[in-house]
Amino acid sequence: MAKAAKAKKSIITDHAYSFFRNYINNASPVGFETWGQKLWIEYLKPYVDSHYVDSYGTAVAVINAGHPFKIVIEAHADEISWFVNYITADGLIYLKRNGGVDHQTAPASRVLIHGKKGPVKAVFGWPAIHTRLNPDTKETSPRTDNLWLDCGARNKKEVEALGIHIGAVVTYQDGFDELANGNLIGRAFDNRVGGFMIAEVARLLKENKKKLPFGLYIVNAVQEEIGLRGAEMIARRIKPNIAIVTDVTHDTTTPMINKNIEGDVSTGKGPSLAYAPAVHNKLLAHVEKVAADKKIPVQWRALSRSTGTDTDSFAYSNDGCPSVLISIPLRYMHTTVEMLHKDDIENTIKLMYETLLSLSPKTNLNYL
Repeated sequence: MAKAAKAKKSIITDHAYSFFRNYINNASPVGFETWGQKLWIEYLKPYVDSHYVDSYGTAVAVINAGHPFKIVIEAHADEISWFVNYITADGLIYLKRNGGVDHQTAPASRVLIHGKKGPVKAVFGWPAIHTRLNPDTKETSPRTDNLWLDCGARNKKEVEALGIHIGAVVTYQDGFDELANGNLIGRAFDNRVGGFMIAEVARLLKENKKKLPFGLYIVNAVQEEIGLRGAEMIARRIKPNIAIVTDVTHDTTTPMINKNIEGDVSTGKGPSLAYAPAVHNKLLAHVEKVAADKKIPVQWRALSRSTGTDTDSFAYSNDGCPSVLISIPLRYMHTTVEMLHKDDIENTIKLMYETLLSLSPKTNLNYL
């Protein structure tokens, strides 16, 4: 009788997986990333030499802080959300976007309004289908200006008594879950999965007792969703020599996505490497060689004027910083059911880890 094949051992421990679940379930909206950064720093403390937080909330963990040659591995910490914008006399709440939140997925969703007295549960109201099917009128589609929240209050005074105020941030309630065949779903995988993966790189370096010939800065940046602002600020402060950025990219194998435009990338087939003006050609070639040598599956995308990620901020900072983008494929981006695959998480962690072990201050990244 043939022996059963051994199950592949995961590099992600039970403790790490528990942190990942809690990290995803915790709110970290644009401008209010503090709530998530506290969890992230607490998890990283045993694996780094020091840490700090800048004036706008970007968290940085450091290994070999005194070394003059600096390498950054980076993800962004913020998630899309809403702001309370207007409270009606009847106690209904209208909103403004905070980042690229999708209004079409909002109706009938459950949310938390983070007011002055703590989180308040609410829902996006929407008329019942019975009342919308009028043959004499065109059915109304959800828009930012016609979506409202109902928190159970029936006048403005009751809303304010709950601690809800203009400018209160609103996040979705949906959390982490598992589907069949290694697929995970949750809100804010864009890009707290990146924060998790760079933390795991630090853990592996510590537990495997690896000594790096450079200073390593593990950066969880804020305000990416509104223009890469946190990365812009921290790149000026650290002045890195090399930046390895990780973010999500689109799985293009689901319906209504044009591969002629978006390329061919699928969850479960490895991290995606990008060709783009901001991506340093020699550093990209170096990462490609690491992937080939270590038999880590990768996919490719071509991006245009910008990557749309923090790579752009690091690449064009200071006197220019050789930067590379390693993305994890994601289905249903900017919804509450973002989906990714466990294998891609592991392979993205491995690729960053092995790339760091292959780099040194002597690595030739000269343009010519």
